[in-house]
Amino acid sequence: MNDAAPAPTPAPAPRRARVRAPELIGKGGWLNTGGKELTLADLRGKCVVVDFWTFCCINCLHVLDELRELEEKHRDTVVIVGVHSPKFVHEAEHQAVVDAVERYGVEHPVLDDPDLATWKQYAVRAWPTLVVIDPEGYIVAQHAGEGHAHAIERLVAELEAEHGAKGTLRRGDGPYVPPEPVATDLRFPGKALALPSGNLLVSDTTRHQLVELAPDGESVVRRIGGDGQFREPQGLALLPDGRVVVADTVHHALRTFDPVSGEIELLAGTGKQWWQGRPTSGPALDVDLSSPWDVAWWRGKVWIAMAGVHQLWTYDPETKTVEVAAGTTNEGLVDGPGAEAWFAQPSGLAATEDRLWVADSETSALRYVDTGGAVHTAVGTGLFDFGHRDGDAAQALLQHPLGVTALPDGSVAVSDTYNHALRRYDPASGHVTTLATELREPSGAVLVADDIVVVESARHRLTRLRLPDEAVRVEAVAHRTQRAATEVAPGRLQLDVVFQAPAGQKLDTRYGPSTRLLVSSTPPELILTGEGTGTDLARELALNPAVTEGVLHVSAMAASCDDDPANEYPACHMHQQDWGVPVRIVEGGAARLPLVLAGMDAAGS
Repeated sequence: MNDAAPAPTPAPAPRRARVRAPELIGKGGWLNTGGKELTLADLRGKCVVVDFWTFCCINCLHVLDELRELEEKHRDTVVIVGVHSPKFVHEAEHQAVVDAVERYGVEHPVLDDPDLATWKQYAVRAWPTLVVIDPEGYIVAQHAGEGHAHAIERLVAELEAEHGAKGTLRRGDGPYVPPEPVATDLRFPGKALALPSGNLLVSDTTRHQLVELAPDGESVVRRIGGDGQFREPQGLALLPDGRVVVADTVHHALRTFDPVSGEIELLAGTGKQWWQGRPTSGPALDVDLSSPWDVAWWRGKVWIAMAGVHQLWTYDPETKTVEVAAGTTNEGLVDGPGAEAWFAQPSGLAATEDRLWVADSETSALRYVDTGGAVHTAVGTGLFDFGHRDGDAAQALLQHPLGVTALPDGSVAVSDTYNHALRRYDPASGHVTTLATELREPSGAVLVADDIVVVESARHRLTRLRLPDEAVRVEAVAHRTQRAATEVAPGRLQLDVVFQAPAGQKLDTRYGPSTRLLVSSTPPELILTGEGTGTDLARELALNPAVTEGVLHVSAMAASCDDDPANEYPACHMHQQDWGVPVRIVEGGAARLPLVLAGMDAAGS
């Protein structure tokens, strides 16, 4: 006879909110489906993860990588659907989306939604956003930002068990149909470098290699590192000792390549992506990096455009250490001392004696660091204004530039990627001109004698141009991101960042508050009270009725750990996202602004 007390009956699992998923619609149609148009009815019986992304966004690229393991492990029950929702005008071009799907190795169906129709139906407010739909077609979770793959994995396991028992789970192959491969010597090259030998070294990004070309820029001399040593390499810089530093972007590392011996060595990074709370300085091989996109040798150090965290870092060869040189990890355009400046995906670097030039892609800006470490903006105004306009730098416009090249006369050439142009900025006159047009996604350029060799990434080639004596005349165009502004009432605005710890986890409060919220605005006068940093994910703002429109910049972070009392060292997870929310102040507008970091907004929007 067993005298032990009966085990308590476990509490029933909370019922999930049942919200029917809107249809997936997009004027650009479907990619990776063999020409088939998909509907949610076609996906019934599968666990569907809808990934709202745009190819300019480094956080979106991180999420593509995060989802690969889930995609492979649950291939017979899960269908990931990418909904491409453009920020920039160029990203609304269908061929650009086709290129991006190949460039970043996307192996699931993608809906091209140039008008943001599905984005609006799902009330999405940020790139990237993930929405989980159960096998019966209901939305069961929403996550914004990075770091949610573990939570979605657990939710998928629950959905598999629940719908397997109900008979509503359909196993089998999904709708993905791979495109036909294309043979070219280069495939979406990133950056180029002139070697002392006269040859050209190119980062062949999609094929995860470096390619050495003869001086003609076409004949292949050799391929380097095609055995997994690189993963989507980008920037290249020549060191004084003749070795080349390589930004090994998706490996979150720097490596060196010796053109003489052929040897490749790890210089910095652990192979893991940096997250908030991790060290930002120390021995180079012990500190995590985050999507280094370009490198330059300047003032005795390797400078790193750390696109993944909107910062510039340095590597010191004397001490073999890395540290942050400029940027706060907040995304935006703020000048000043390096420790206070904001960047937005710095993606191109060029060193001159007294300046380090920076192509700051998401703000469509050309910026520079002076010898005192202060950050300045030469061209560009912020996250939401872009275009192709020459003239005085104060009103000139770029569109998502990825490269910058120093020219002999003290000016710089800007690879104006989404304008398919090569632009020039002259610090002496303060003017911007256009050097060449009809390039295809130029991502970098290198001087070779009197010519400039441009990396035409989306044409898979290098293009040699003679630097023109006169600028090309272009018709001026100006754009703003087509995201609709949220109408909010003047006065008090309740900002709520919605975060629910995933099932089986709890907030990690072992070392103090596990959440952080940073709020600011453009223009700064938009917020009267409520800006700044705090640990509460809810904040009451007072908006200035004299400011009719602007952008609220919101950065949120939450740390959760596995909730298992028997585990002394539970696994912990970081969730983080930055929002730039365009708002318009109108009478009768909303008095509450919900932003979903993870979970569902029970109060409604």
